[in-house]
Amino acid sequence: MYVFTKQPSAQPETPLTPCSQPSEIEAIEASLTLPHFTSDDAYLLGTSIRSQLRTLFPKQPAVVNITLTNSQQLLFHATSLPGTLPDNDSWVARKRKTVLRWGKSSWFMHNKFEGDEARLAQVFQLGGEAGSYAIHGGAVPIRVQGVEGAVAICIVSGLKQQDDHQIVIDGLKELQKQMA
Repeated sequence: MYVFTKQPSAQPETPLTPCSQPSEIEAIEASLTLPHFTSDDAYLLGTSIRSQLRTLFPKQPAVVNITLTNSQQLLFHATSLPGTLPDNDSWVARKRKTVLRWGKSSWFMHNKFEGDEARLAQVFQLGGEAGSYAIHGGAVPIRVQGVEGAVAICIVSGLKQQDDHQIVIDGLKELQKQMA
């Protein structure tokens, strides 16, 4: 169902390619429902993603952020390398707000609206609030079996948006395997 491919070595900065069809994105994310999600699980997910960032993107610093949805309590926050900026945290906040409002990943919303933030703002009548949302990949809801809605959000900021998204998806797949 979901395929990601390694890019040719001429483009080492983009080794991941997620799907871009909203229905496929939705199906993949639904398949990643976990049996539980605790602060220990957040730590495992966060450190796994950070390690993958350091391996796959050794020259691109990024932020990994995991928060609960109900209280927005911070469970994990780390940079992959020195060199991130406060702007990365602004992107994290805007991506998080997108997932909180629509319950879908920011990559899903990007593809549903074909990256057109003006159209998103018009459809949802966001007005002056539009700038506080980001429909750029990297924020993924974390779902738990038997719980309605997302319990947490995992966000990566600092890479190309498709890579931000895919590295979170891959991290969730790995965590799900460990929990099986």
